[in-house]
Amino acid sequence: LLADATEAVNSMGVTSPVGSHLIAVENTPKTHNMVVCTLCSCYPWEVLGLPPTWYKSAPYRSRAVIEPRAVLADFGLSLPQDTEIRVWDSTAETRFLVVPMRPAGTEGWDAERLAALVTRDSMVGTGLARSPAEAAG
Repeated sequence: LLADATEAVNSMGVTSPVGSHLIAVENTPKTHNMVVCTLCSCYPWEVLGLPPTWYKSAPYRSRAVIEPRAVLADFGLSLPQDTEIRVWDSTAETRFLVVPMRPAGTEGWDAERLAALVTRDSMVGTGLARSPAEAAG
């Protein structure tokens, strides 16, 4: 997925203009990625479903670039101050999705169990993957 998101998505049977220009970026302990489309609402809907209303809103689109840490706080996400936040601007030609960090306590989990922890918000960077405890409850 990280090497060629387009190929990874298309290998799952999703073939569309969205799937032909897709880039995956990975969250790490030192870097958090966030996706926005400042011009409109370009979104990999065939992978993530329809975009939420807030993703298309002018306040999100402008503030995500200007003050990403404050926008994340609005979503209830507080990251350490030394975490770099990278904002990726989607376009009609190129879409992004975030590969969230693996939650602690999931070592040895198969892809199906891990997939249950991934949310739409974690794949646009306004949230984190759910913890095993959240998935169980």
